[in-house]
Amino acid sequence: QGEKINNEESIYYWCAKNDIPVFCPAITDGSLGDMLFFFSYKRDDFIVDLIQDIKALNRTAFRAKKSGVIILGGGVVKHHILNANLMRNGADYAVYINTGQEYDGSDAGARPNEAVSWGKIKLNAQFVKVHADASFVFPLLVARTFFKYKNNQLTEDKKNEKTEEENKCCLLYTSPSPRDRQKSRMPSSA
Repeated sequence: QGEKINNEESIYYWCAKNDIPVFCPAITDGSLGDMLFFFSYKRDDFIVDLIQDIKALNRTAFRAKKSGVIILGGGVVKHHILNANLMRNGADYAVYINTGQEYDGSDAGARPNEAVSWGKIKLNAQFVKVHADASFVFPLLVARTFFKYKNNQLTEDKKNEKTEEENKCCLLYTSPSPRDRQKSRMPSSA
C-alpha cells in the first residue's frame, strides 16, 4: 500500500518504490489489534492473514544468498526476524541497537551470541550489539552510510583512511562497559 501514500518522507513509500516487503508480526497486539477486531464486524470479508506473512518472511530468509539483520529494540520483531533466519542456518550479519540489558531477562537484553547458540545467527557471522537509544543512533548510522557512498570521488586510499577514522568515532556512540568489551568482539582500543 506504500505506493498510494505518495509522500517521499514515508518509509513505506520508499519500500513500495523499491519492491521491499514490510512485515508486521505484532499487528494484532494492543490497540491496533482491537481496531482490527472491531472493523471485522463491519466487513465480513476483512482478513488479516498472519500465516501468509510468516510464510513470506521465512521464505525470504531461506532463499537469501546472504542475510543481514538490523534490529532496533527487541521483542516480537526481533524474535520473528531471527527465527526466520533459523530456517537458513542463521544470519550472516547482525546489528542490535537497544538499551536492553542481559540481567533483566528481556528479549532485547539478549546478546547476539545467544542467537548464535540457537542457530539464528551463524557461528562465523559478523555481529555487534550497540547499547544505545536506537532513535538516536540509527539515524547516525544511516546518515553515515549515505555520506560514505555520496563522496565516491575520494581516492581508494583516502576512503580507507577516512573509513577507519570514522569507524573509531562511531564506537564512541556505543558507550560499552568494560565487561562488554571483554565478552564481545570489540577491539580493546575502543
